Amino acid sequence: VQLQASGGGLVQPGGSLRLSCAASGRSYGMGWFRQAPGKEREIVAGIGWSGINTYYADSVKGRFSISRDNAKNTVYLQMNSLKPEDTAVYYCAARAGSWVGVKEDDYTYWGQGTLVTVSS
Repeated sequence: VQLQASGGGLVQPGGSLRLSCAASGRSYGMGWFRQAPGKEREIVAGIGWSGINTYYADSVKGRFSISRDNAKNTVYLQMNSLKPEDTAVYYCAARAGSWVGVKEDDYTYWGQGTLVTVSS
């Protein structure tokens, strides 16, 4: 499975961005992670195969929303009310199991990162 993330960019605090991740093959659980400068990579959100089950890090609950379109093999991360601390390289990941993964070890396939910068 190859993953292609897109949608990053520069946005002002309070603004919105939508990230997309297209998978080359069928995938099951998918997730978004991020890594800020000098920090470890952390999970942002995950979604199961059906799209019903989701997981969010506490830091993004109520602001970010993960969704997927299985017909397009694509997962999305809608990011609203962005804060400077959301600045990071965002990675999408996929796992072979159908349920939601909540940590790095749950995921097998990784895409390249897309940079999100929140700054005025």
